[in-house]
Amino acid sequence: MDQVKLAGGGDLLGRLLLAALFLYDGWIVINNYGATADYLAQFGVPPLLLVPALILQVVGGLLIAIGWNARLAALALSLFCVSTAFIFHSQFGDPNEAIQFWKDLAIAGGLLILAVNGAGTYSLNSRLGKAAA
Repeated sequence: MDQVKLAGGGDLLGRLLLAALFLYDGWIVINNYGATADYLAQFGVPPLLLVPALILQVVGGLLIAIGWNARLAALALSLFCVSTAFIFHSQFGDPNEAIQFWKDLAIAGGLLILAVNGAGTYSLNSRLGKAAA
């Protein structure tokens, strides 16, 4: 298998795995909106922010999956992940929360790699001929 196809396939699989996380979480939020709003309030986050967060997760996830404007979506979602790590998972005395904190930061790191390198060969940006897909 040639290197370009291998790299393109890896980029595509990585994008789909990242997107799946945000699309799944968006689906969970949609189906448990009230409980999610209550959870946000427990951390001092106004439930009003749930709608823009939900839009970011779903639209950002879709953009990453199809590889269209994936750089911008990845950058926005990386900031989202960093903020959720610090807001919701900074109770380091609890080992599970510490793991969730570092997972959020690791996901943000993967998204930053996508933001810097672009969506790759098998993406809508590449298909449309946009530079640096």
